[in-house]
Amino acid sequence: MRMKLLMALLAACGLAQAQTAQIVVAQPADVRSTNPGVNRDNTTDGVVLNMVEGLVGYHQNGTVGPLLAQSVSTSKDGLTYTFKLRPNVKFHNGEALTSADVLWNWKRYMEPKTEWRCAADFDGRAGIKVVSATAPDALTVVMQLDKPSAVFLDNLARTDCGMAAILSKKSVKEDGSWDKPIGTGPFKFEEWKRGEYLTMSAFKDYASPPGAKADGYLGSKKPLVEQVKFLVVPDMSTSKAGLQSGAIDAGQITSSDVQELKTDKNLTVMGVIDAGKNTLLMQTNDPVLKDERIRQAIALSLDMKQIVEASSEGLGHVNNSAVPDNSAFYSTTQKKGYRYDPAKAKQLLKAAGYQGQPIVILANKRAHVPSFSVAVLSQAMMQAVGINAKIEVLEWATQLDRYNSGNYQMSSFSYSSRLDPALSYEQFSGPKAKQPRKVWDDPYAQKLIDASFVETDPKKRQFLFDQLHTVMLEKTPLIVLYNITDSWAVRKRVTGFSVWEGKPLLWNTKVTK
Repeated sequence: MRMKLLMALLAACGLAQAQTAQIVVAQPADVRSTNPGVNRDNTTDGVVLNMVEGLVGYHQNGTVGPLLAQSVSTSKDGLTYTFKLRPNVKFHNGEALTSADVLWNWKRYMEPKTEWRCAADFDGRAGIKVVSATAPDALTVVMQLDKPSAVFLDNLARTDCGMAAILSKKSVKEDGSWDKPIGTGPFKFEEWKRGEYLTMSAFKDYASPPGAKADGYLGSKKPLVEQVKFLVVPDMSTSKAGLQSGAIDAGQITSSDVQELKTDKNLTVMGVIDAGKNTLLMQTNDPVLKDERIRQAIALSLDMKQIVEASSEGLGHVNNSAVPDNSAFYSTTQKKGYRYDPAKAKQLLKAAGYQGQPIVILANKRAHVPSFSVAVLSQAMMQAVGINAKIEVLEWATQLDRYNSGNYQMSSFSYSSRLDPALSYEQFSGPKAKQPRKVWDDPYAQKLIDASFVETDPKKRQFLFDQLHTVMLEKTPLIVLYNITDSWAVRKRVTGFSVWEGKPLLWNTKVTK
């Protein structure tokens, strides 16, 4: 069966070695749509964001900077944002970008019929409200907020929001329905054959944002290859075979294949770390785990370095903070974590009066997350200090349902990326009575998080995040083990290929014979 799939793959795209003008990238699933921030998933975002851009984008360290904007200024009261557009930016159809295009896009995003994923973050339902968007001249856009926000620009830059991409009006049909993305990015949409592939070609008139080198979605961006084909290859063994044969130039691989493919002279194996978090959640409403001492004992029982090295095939490293270690907010305080101390764990269990009640860890066996391996290693270490740890393996959908309802004792669970620390902490913090999925229900922590959404001074925000980390280590509502690691293999004929937050970046990538 695998050989048949591989032969079909070869027939579909031809041997990559003969195609120096094309790069073939394997994708585990098809894109859901080409409409930025609408009917999307992470795979979709990774494709679309090679073709479209927003006013602002992410630096490598998770901070936000101007992208289609040349500059962004904020009024003293934090309510008015002025975006000066870069001159001479063109859409893929040759039309020049103006402030009128920005306003047209903003109106479209705010219309309920568009079903933009992030509308609630800007219309007052989930925080701030953009009360007006105006264009004083052809290269200036002004947005007025109802209250100050430290994450307004971050929300505009979010990849799951499609970067609030600025598109040509001709991206939609006459009736307003979606047609295809006509953006300003380094590559332009070419063809989408559903279930098989999507191709995009270099935009020869692309205007790169300033910068001497690439920096996340900012900095120097050059379309150096004529065509990119995103090929749908759901079977990982087929993708691996395609990488080895040369039919595929780049693709994600399983951690179990890392060591083997490292020995292939034609391949380079990349370990990519993103801001997602691999964690052990603890239900603080549980009769056993409501005791803070027992939660701390669990943390002390774990040799986290061993867990991380084993479950990531040596590609990850321990980070007990909700802030990724490449973040501008990763301070000396954020580096502090749990120590491995089985003797102290036993003392705490005795002091808490633990009588061997079972503690069940939920896990799943999805290929690209370490849920099961983390659970197995944690169970053995917890048992070594006298904790009656058990594992219950569930289908991912069932585990997710249990998470959303708060129906678990412990859960080996992975969170997707949130680059601003306020959004990262908010991801798992809040009142359980209103949102059962929330893990950390602590009024003091919530007060700090709420302040971090309003405070814009970086030093003051750093203080808030450091306080949150200190309290989180003390209360231990969850254990953040390490940031998500992805493994990719790339043919050595390809240079400049990079991956950021699980998404392939095709600019500055080229091929040789």
